[in-house]
Amino acid sequence: MSVEMVELPVKTAQPVRSTGILQQNRVFLDFFWDLAKPDQEVRLKAVESLIQYLKTNNKADELEYTFKRLVDGLAHTRETARPGFSLALGQVLSAFEDVSLQSVLDRIKEKHDLQKVKKKLIRNASFGKLFGVLALHQSGRLSKEPQVVLGCVQLLQSLSQHRQHLKDLPTKTMMDILSEIPEEVFEEVLLSALQTDLASAFSTPEQLQLLLVALQRFPQTLKPKKLKKLLGSSTIINADNIPKLTEVLKMAARSVKKECVLPAVVLDLLKLSLKEDSFQLFWNKAIIDGMLKEQPGPTHYLSFRLLGSALPLLSVAQLKEVLSGEVMMQYGGHVVSAQKPDRFKLAPEMDVFVSNFMQDCQDSDKQLTVMVAFSSLTNQGYPVVPSVWRVVQHLKPDALQNYVEWLKSMFLQPQLDKLLDFSTRKQKDSQAGREQRENTVFRLRKWIVARLASIIDNHQVKKQEDLIMDVARFVFFHAFFGAKKPSADIPETAGKLSVPLDEKTKGVLVNSFFGLLLSMHHLPLAEDLAEGAAVNQKRVLGVTTDGSMWIYHLVQYAKVLLNQPKHVQSSQPFSPEQRQAWDGMLESVASLKKKEKKGQTAESSAFQQLFLLVGMHLFKAPEELLDIMKDLQSCMDKAQEKKAKKKKKKQATEQEEEPEWVEVMVDILLSLLSQPSRHIRQVCKTVFSSICPHVTAAALTAVLDVLDSEKDDEENGAVVVTDDKSQKTPEDDEEDEEMEDDKSDESDEDENEDDDEAMEEEEEEEEEDDDDDLEIDEEGEVDQNFRLELMKVLQQQNALATEEDGSSDEDMDDEAMMELDKSLAALFSEQKKKSQAKKDEKTRLHKEKMLVRDFKIKVLDLIEVFVARQAGSPLVLGLVEPLLTIIDRGMSSDSHQQEQDFLRRAADIFRNQLCRSKVYCRTVGDRQAELHDLLDKLMTKTQKLSDSSVCLYYFSASLYVVKVLRGAPPAETKEESTADRAAANDLAFMGNVDVDRVSTIFRDALSSFMSRRKSSLTAQMFTDLFTRFPVLCVSLLDTAVQYIVSGVREHQQGQACVLVLRAMQSREVQQLLSADQWADLCAKVAGQLTACLQAVGPTESKVVKEKVLKTLELCQLLVKIIHVRKLSVDLEPLQKVLQSLTSVITFKKTGKLEDTYWAVMKHFGVMKPKVEKIKPDKEAGEQLAPKKKKGFLPETKKRKKRNKPVLEPAGDNSTLSSQPGPAKGQARKKSDKKTKQKRPADGASHPNPAKKSKMQSEGKPAKKKPKQKK
Repeated sequence: MSVEMVELPVKTAQPVRSTGILQQNRVFLDFFWDLAKPDQEVRLKAVESLIQYLKTNNKADELEYTFKRLVDGLAHTRETARPGFSLALGQVLSAFEDVSLQSVLDRIKEKHDLQKVKKKLIRNASFGKLFGVLALHQSGRLSKEPQVVLGCVQLLQSLSQHRQHLKDLPTKTMMDILSEIPEEVFEEVLLSALQTDLASAFSTPEQLQLLLVALQRFPQTLKPKKLKKLLGSSTIINADNIPKLTEVLKMAARSVKKECVLPAVVLDLLKLSLKEDSFQLFWNKAIIDGMLKEQPGPTHYLSFRLLGSALPLLSVAQLKEVLSGEVMMQYGGHVVSAQKPDRFKLAPEMDVFVSNFMQDCQDSDKQLTVMVAFSSLTNQGYPVVPSVWRVVQHLKPDALQNYVEWLKSMFLQPQLDKLLDFSTRKQKDSQAGREQRENTVFRLRKWIVARLASIIDNHQVKKQEDLIMDVARFVFFHAFFGAKKPSADIPETAGKLSVPLDEKTKGVLVNSFFGLLLSMHHLPLAEDLAEGAAVNQKRVLGVTTDGSMWIYHLVQYAKVLLNQPKHVQSSQPFSPEQRQAWDGMLESVASLKKKEKKGQTAESSAFQQLFLLVGMHLFKAPEELLDIMKDLQSCMDKAQEKKAKKKKKKQATEQEEEPEWVEVMVDILLSLLSQPSRHIRQVCKTVFSSICPHVTAAALTAVLDVLDSEKDDEENGAVVVTDDKSQKTPEDDEEDEEMEDDKSDESDEDENEDDDEAMEEEEEEEEEDDDDDLEIDEEGEVDQNFRLELMKVLQQQNALATEEDGSSDEDMDDEAMMELDKSLAALFSEQKKKSQAKKDEKTRLHKEKMLVRDFKIKVLDLIEVFVARQAGSPLVLGLVEPLLTIIDRGMSSDSHQQEQDFLRRAADIFRNQLCRSKVYCRTVGDRQAELHDLLDKLMTKTQKLSDSSVCLYYFSASLYVVKVLRGAPPAETKEESTADRAAANDLAFMGNVDVDRVSTIFRDALSSFMSRRKSSLTAQMFTDLFTRFPVLCVSLLDTAVQYIVSGVREHQQGQACVLVLRAMQSREVQQLLSADQWADLCAKVAGQLTACLQAVGPTESKVVKEKVLKTLELCQLLVKIIHVRKLSVDLEPLQKVLQSLTSVITFKKTGKLEDTYWAVMKHFGVMKPKVEKIKPDKEAGEQLAPKKKKGFLPETKKRKKRNKPVLEPAGDNSTLSSQPGPAKGQARKKSDKKTKQKRPADGASHPNPAKKSKMQSEGKPAKKKPKQKK
């Protein structure tokens, strides 16, 4: 085994010093600096470059220096540097195999000797040794030098004593070494060295892990006989060793308390138990009887993690045993108790364990066993795993099918004895047997229904269409029907209910079914079809492979059920009228499908969907939807007649009296939107989208009337908004949240509380608190009627004290007191009822308001669809004012969240989809006068508004009206001979806009903005106007120029400059103005700017400076344009005013105002003067600022004189007071240098020298505390 190596001399007497070559080679030395840098990429690059350099140069002195630096760096104080030096050392040893590992190991031992280093460097030296061994291990040559292996192991054993620094790193390194060396080396060299560690395997988790690794790696060496010699038993896991193993497992659990991981030694023990066929002993004795007997904490968490990690290793029988045992019970209790906030939750870790197992497992039986076991872990019937548990998406198709069958069988015949059910102590005490059983069955069925629905809702679950339809039929059948006797045509009738369905379960089934309908409405096609479709093809949702809708199949199933009354009975049978409506719906759908075969249209599909959905809702609320179904059928008939153009004159006259079919359809959609169903809401949007081209003004008005709050009271409930709180659909509240809330209602087992009871108690307490609050509120406003009634009761019982008789309650006997108590109790009870009635009425009104607002938000869907689909229709213009009214009222209404959502939605539709739409009405026709009047009305309203944000919407609406009036340029202009002429014509084109009238409207608005001190208009609004309509900009430019001087305030004058600046910068405006017009404009602007700057007086006002800045910016553009275009405009007055401006306003050295001013003056040839830096005169400075006397405080800092006893003779003060200041300072310094005097024997106290009075003699030193003599 020995290999001859070249020994590297270890120089101890003389340290290696850099030779002349090293001192000159800066590149070589930089490698070692880079190894210590925190960036990993830099360190790796340095290692690679260093090895390449050493191989290229191949110099012995450089190699020697390299080993010295690398070994020194192993104990670097910077933690990120140590791995860099360790990696470099390992790679160098791997590259230069002629260097023996023994020499490097000796160098490491000597350099980082723990006996020689200072105490504060022991930690670094320990890490130096550890990283040195890691470097030798990384070299990949350890197996070639057995003695070095032994040395490394012995070194690591010595480091194990420094656990406070290295923790378990030495043991882990030993395991890494064992995993690479051959069995011969272990048997010949290491076994004797590791004898002690292996024999004490039950002392610590690390030593046990070392033994387990050795067993896995060298089974031929560590045979049962050898184990018996080492441990006293031929196997590790046996009845005698269980207590020792349990203690080691507890130590391992506590060691990873903060890391929240499963120690490797625990999983290795589990694998060994499976190998030794002692798994049952290990699990029952060590885990259940050992770890779980401790208080809940790290030992329990270790057991749970071991359970999750063991899933892939166990057989089906072992899985059933483990997943139905005490560990699962304890895990369920932990999940329930961890629902409270600020508790450690292990459930996410378990989800990862189960998900990984499901993903990697190819055995369907194992998958099914695990899913059923976790679904059977229940707290009073309710499983602890959520109903939307996503691990189901990894199930294989046959396992999924069997799991669904298990769920259905448990729903029909709940086998509570097969559940792993647990209850907290308080839950057991609070409920009786029968009542508890009924509640348990309900909770289990509720979870199963949600579980089935979530399987369909999760698109990641690989499921066949038969499975989807099977689940939907099952839920629908038990929601609305019951079985009389089995039928071969209806498989659902074969299942018998061991416990009848109560009303609560029926409600859950109904809600889940309509949630299921919504999920099926969004289901994509089967995966094989989706993969075969084109990449850019739109995905088809909500249909089966044959192209028909899922809901159509369910309607056909419902038809079968209704036609077999002998086998099936309906829980809410249809009346003859309702059955007629149902049959009519089927006929309408059949006729639509016939027409659909001729040509697929979105309209036909939408109407089918609406018919089918209303038909399904007939089972839930037949009375409410009967009229809607009738109207829908008659409406459909009229629409088909109109489309077929079979109307006669007589029919036409009749239809003049009757409303159009579209109006009826809109009313139907509005009625359906009042239903609390997301599915209905989506279908209504789809249907309205298909009938948008046929919508009339009356139909659109009907939608807008719903949004008009003033007409709510007039209609008096024309549209009834239903509140279905008791049957709240899972479409509005996700099943995930609902199930989580139910689960969070369960108790904390650690505190032995039942959350169901606790929640009820909390609700009662809240109600009591509300009553108390109500009484307190009532005390604030005392009801006068109640006061009079109270006075009457007291007078009748003669209990009211008066001044005349002076009676008191002491004169009343017991019977009178009892009568008085009864009367008062009755009075206060009546008053409480009145107060509660007021509160209930207030709550009811608030609830109605919320429902109406929610309904209006849904109605906005229709407006949004219409604007998106019919943006070019003239009817869209009728939406401008109603939407603005909604925004205006919404801004001034309450700040409730729902109100804000409604306002935000309306504003988004108006701004982003109406005003900013690229498609708009281009056929104004005869409505020019009407639109001009609308523009006038909008701008008049804009000027009267006080809120600038609302004003912005009105101004945007005005710009939209102007855009509609202008329309698009005619096609002829684009065929002009020259492009420039065509562009000029496009700029000047204003279509149907009456430019004079519109200019007058906007001119009045601009004058209002400039002449009113408080205006909701802003300059940005007019900037947008100038940008979008250059023709109007040219018309308004003179007005804007006028207000540069005549603006009501400096702010308006500055904004006038901004508007003129933006207008003159516009390329379109420059093209529209002729040369003469441009010259006249520049002359006017120059005159206005001159007058404006002349009016500026000396001031430091920020507003004035802002106005001057905007004026100067306009000056800069004006002068530049005049010079570039060489216009004949007299700029001399402006130049004079600008030159005198520096005397009026003080300029700073830097700033935007100053820079802009000198940029303007540069056009006149005046440059900014350069300020020469003058060094300050030191002598002048010294004369001006006399030097402070050293050692003296300024007068302001001196302490006030206090009446203190005079400790020194007055004569000393008088003599020293005449001395000059410097003399005093010198005397103070000299006195400080004198030796300290002893404290007088009489023990008189002396003040601190720092606190002595200024009158005290400074010639005599202050007496200080003498040093104690030794």
